[in-house]
Amino acid sequence: MTDLTVRNRRSAIAAAVLVVGMLGLGYASVPLYRLFCQVTGFQGTTQRAAAAPATSAVSTRMVRVRFDSNTAPNLPWEFKPERETDDIAIGARDMAFFVARNTSSHEVTGTATFNVSPSTAGKYFTKIQCFCFTQQTLKPGETVRMPVIFFVDPKILDDRDADDIQEITLSYTFFPVDPAKAGS
Repeated sequence: MTDLTVRNRRSAIAAAVLVVGMLGLGYASVPLYRLFCQVTGFQGTTQRAAAAPATSAVSTRMVRVRFDSNTAPNLPWEFKPERETDDIAIGARDMAFFVARNTSSHEVTGTATFNVSPSTAGKYFTKIQCFCFTQQTLKPGETVRMPVIFFVDPKILDDRDADDIQEITLSYTFFPVDPAKAGS
């Protein structure tokens, strides 16, 4: 075997390893990005918990939580919060309800994504129970109430970047799971 053949073979193997590595990185990027956002609160990603802190951790400082709801243009649903705002004590557990109604003449399945703003508040806004990322199937004309149980972590009181936060917006957007069926 000549030196040129050996170099070509090494180059081909290196290129193949690079392609496989880039493909693997592409598949891993979504879960890694989601993990990064959950740990840092980046882009308003909220935290998750099994329970709210002990009542001794509840602060006298209040924060207003504004609830926002949206639907993709091709999702034939009405979707809104039961209340537009709620004033809660930092560290206290709270519950809000969103209502969705299928306005079409056929069954439609949707799923919701969420965001919190300002983005600084994302790492302190903690959900205990949520309907986000869970498929919701509504029959024609069906209406459902969907709860969100949450609290604002008292650690927000120690963050100088969050000192001026008086209002947090929790926003949900519902998208059709099967866009071809949603708009028909």
